[in-house]
Amino acid sequence: MRSMREQHNKRPLFGKILTQKGIITDNQLAGALRIQKERLFLYGEPVYLGQLIVELGFASEQEVVNAVSEHYKISVSSLSENIEELIEKKSRTALKRITNVRIPIWIQLSVAMTAIIILTVSPFSFLILSQQKQELYEQTVNTGIISLNYFTYNARILLVEDNISGLNSLIKEVVSVKGLVFAIITDNRKIIKAHTDISKIDLPLDTRHYPNNVNSKENVSYFTGMTPSGEHVLHLSRPITFQGRKLGQAYVGVSIDFINRLTREKAIFIIISTSVITLFGILVSVILGLRLSMPVGELAEATREIGRGNYLYKVNMRRNDELGDLGRAFDKMGRELWSKMLMEKSFGKYVGSEVLRMIMANLENTWLKGTRTEATIIFSDIRGFTAFSEANEPEEVVDRINQYFDIAASVIHEHGGFIDKFIGDAVLAVFGAPVYRQNHIECAVKAASDMQKKLKSASRNGNHLLAAIGISIHSGILVSGNIGSSERMEYTVIGDTVNMASRMNGFAGPGEIIISKTIYEHMGGKIETEPLPPRPVKGKTGTYEFFRVLRHLN
Repeated sequence: MRSMREQHNKRPLFGKILTQKGIITDNQLAGALRIQKERLFLYGEPVYLGQLIVELGFASEQEVVNAVSEHYKISVSSLSENIEELIEKKSRTALKRITNVRIPIWIQLSVAMTAIIILTVSPFSFLILSQQKQELYEQTVNTGIISLNYFTYNARILLVEDNISGLNSLIKEVVSVKGLVFAIITDNRKIIKAHTDISKIDLPLDTRHYPNNVNSKENVSYFTGMTPSGEHVLHLSRPITFQGRKLGQAYVGVSIDFINRLTREKAIFIIISTSVITLFGILVSVILGLRLSMPVGELAEATREIGRGNYLYKVNMRRNDELGDLGRAFDKMGRELWSKMLMEKSFGKYVGSEVLRMIMANLENTWLKGTRTEATIIFSDIRGFTAFSEANEPEEVVDRINQYFDIAASVIHEHGGFIDKFIGDAVLAVFGAPVYRQNHIECAVKAASDMQKKLKSASRNGNHLLAAIGISIHSGILVSGNIGSSERMEYTVIGDTVNMASRMNGFAGPGEIIISKTIYEHMGGKIETEPLPPRPVKGKTGTYEFFRVLRHLN
């Protein structure tokens, strides 16, 4: 919550808006502010300036509202609204829009690369340039000292002899050295005895432009100055002595413009080099950014497609790096989601992995259309289920039958079968479709034997229904595929083979397995059976031979 002082400090700004728009005068604003302060002092509660101006009759509420709305670009209907909150909300919204601006990766990398180059290469380069400049300056000082030492050594005898001609000849010899601008010899009274400008001979040396504090090295004083022509010169001076007695002073000037020129040339080279490196870095950043952003965009599009249910959308990212691994993992995820969806929607949770592999390998084929195939049918049913369901509560009936379905589904799936459907208390399973198995008959017989063993064992836990399952097995030609309407489809098997397996199930007692003659002839001596008397089958003419399995297969 804002303090009263904070609120009060914002009022003059509000009043200034009204005066600028000509709604109130400066005198009216001053009067309103005075009354506002008095009420704040007397009552301890702030009074909003806009409301006070309307209350004093200086302006109408609509005029004040319009002025505020126009200035701050907000929608205000009355002064009773929290105008400050609306203003701050608009500011936060504008700031949010700015901070939420989408900046592509390649631009971010380009800016980062440019900043890195400028902040590393440039300071390092100019640091080296500064060191080189200092080294050149020190080298020039040493060169000047050597020249000055030679100069003073040869000038001392001439100065003792007051040989003006000889001194000037020496000066001409010294200044012939490249880089030396001037040379001067003075006596102890600083009267010029020799000078590169002969017009200044016998005149006092003007040292007014010489600084008070100069550097010194090896009895040589030096400083940097500028000639009237604008040339930068290193001034060096040294006393001329002979046998411990000072005879005068020698001065030389060495041009140092070449240092500035070399430094300038190097600086230009550094700037050009840095610019070229920066442009190259930006180019590399753009390429890397695009190589990163394009796959990310593809992955984002793939995510949207997966979200729409298009699980077979392919990223097809052919890259031998982490993004390629991510793309391949994304494709794999899509296939797995498709498999899961297909399992749940097309076959239910008891579909085997072989069926799913066949579907994934033949997505464009007609595997779901009606296909004639040879397969084996298992039909299992609970004997006495109707009486049990009438005598017990529905919850108990469902619990008991679900135990039976769990065991049956697990065993059938384990042996490579496919559960076509649950029909009341019956289970219809297929071996050899939709995945064809050459040994579908053996798989079905083993599954039936294993099922009866596990059902009998589980029945000892109190569910006696598990010991009352009759199983029938028949093999032959049937039709498998999607059957239904455009609104609802179901994968199933139909045909005389299916009907026969269902009808012959009535001949199986609790815990028994009944097989058809087709199964018996195929199995040969692999199972121990006993023949049943030939019996008629509903819907068919004549009688049929069936066999009861006596010994279950291991």
